[in-house]
Amino acid sequence: MMGQLPAGQNQLFYELCLDDYVPKDHLLRQIDPFLNLNHLRQHLSIYYSHTGRPSVDPELMMRMLIIGYCFGIRSERRLCEEVQVNLAYRWFCRLGLEDKIPDHSTFSNNRHGRFRESDAFRHLFESVLQRCMKEGLVQGEGFATDASIIKADAHRQRRIPGEDAIDWGDPKAATRPVREYLCALEETNTPRHVPKAISLTDPLSSWISRGGIASFFYSTNYLIDIAEGIIVDVEASSVNSTAEVNTTKKMIDRVEERFALKPNRLLGDTAYGTAPILDWLVAKKHIEPHVPVWDKSEGSVGTFSRADFTWDNTADHYQCPGGKFLRRRQRNFKTSEITKDNTILYRASKFDCDVCEYKPHCCPNTPHRKIARSIYEASRDVDRAITQTPAYAQSAKDRKKVEMLFAHLKRILKLSRLRLRGMTGANDEFILAATVQNLRRMAKIFGPPPPLTE
Repeated sequence: MMGQLPAGQNQLFYELCLDDYVPKDHLLRQIDPFLNLNHLRQHLSIYYSHTGRPSVDPELMMRMLIIGYCFGIRSERRLCEEVQVNLAYRWFCRLGLEDKIPDHSTFSNNRHGRFRESDAFRHLFESVLQRCMKEGLVQGEGFATDASIIKADAHRQRRIPGEDAIDWGDPKAATRPVREYLCALEETNTPRHVPKAISLTDPLSSWISRGGIASFFYSTNYLIDIAEGIIVDVEASSVNSTAEVNTTKKMIDRVEERFALKPNRLLGDTAYGTAPILDWLVAKKHIEPHVPVWDKSEGSVGTFSRADFTWDNTADHYQCPGGKFLRRRQRNFKTSEITKDNTILYRASKFDCDVCEYKPHCCPNTPHRKIARSIYEASRDVDRAITQTPAYAQSAKDRKKVEMLFAHLKRILKLSRLRLRGMTGANDEFILAATVQNLRRMAKIFGPPPPLTE
């Protein structure tokens, strides 16, 4: 006989326990044991008044934001609607069936207020990282770093050329992203590079071209422990190699200061193989750089490269294939012999080059051969030696774990475009997303196994 639903839904009393309606293998049930927000409440206590009406529980807002980033719910208005009707979301937020959901505007007010003043998102990230360390997922032997671009919340047509003068008006009346941009200008005084275009909506975002279409972007920088792919630090930056390298240095110092973690080796791509960062890693931090050396000293096709010249550290000169020497200048000049690129030029004698049989293969278009040697060349040589070891070959494979996290960030968490503006807004989004990725990683490792299927 065909069944039929009951006619009415007007029962007055129900005996209901939300815990019974959340599946054992639900993602929120798996990450809930690893999330302890008691320390966050203590951290925020000084930012709340002891009198007046009770505020929305900050733990509730944090749990709702975690749900949003965990399931790719980008709109806070929609997040409130989802928590209103989803039993698993209510269970995770510690809400009953009749408890009221906060208004979506509450998130913006707290984010731009006490959350940002207290650096609450960073505190949340570090508390989850400490739990990862407690569970033995962070070994600290090797770290990997990389950056990925995320589109900013700025329309590409709302821009002006970077060299044009801009009247932003009264800074106090300007929007928050504009105020951040003006403060950054005051700190740098004179920027080294003038951007090609500046967004009138989010001036700190970077104008770059990807796939033939230019737009505004930010970079998210990850520093991960390669043992289990746990993110140990995250930071937003502009989209250029200098900013990304400086951000990596900042993250390494911060992790060492706050968690007493310093890796034995750092994995990265060629962007992190410039001479200054290699010298910082080798000479100052005593970390093995497992990165390709940024080297543009290779000659053109058919000519000798610098590798064909033998360096004598004791005599402080190069020896060419013809047996002649390339030395730094012999006379004392008032100006420094170190160039603006932090190199020292070693030159051969013009008289030696004129009669040399190898001149067509060495310096066919110049009177004599010269080689620019970096003042950090010793650190570059250390890296070159590391790149020839089997450990470096394994590091090249482990480095892909960072790229997998970026793919997860954009495809699963759906963070392909920012909703918040300014560097602080981008940083808030990146920190929350990294926090969720660490929680999901712990849930995957320690969560219950999937049920057996017959």
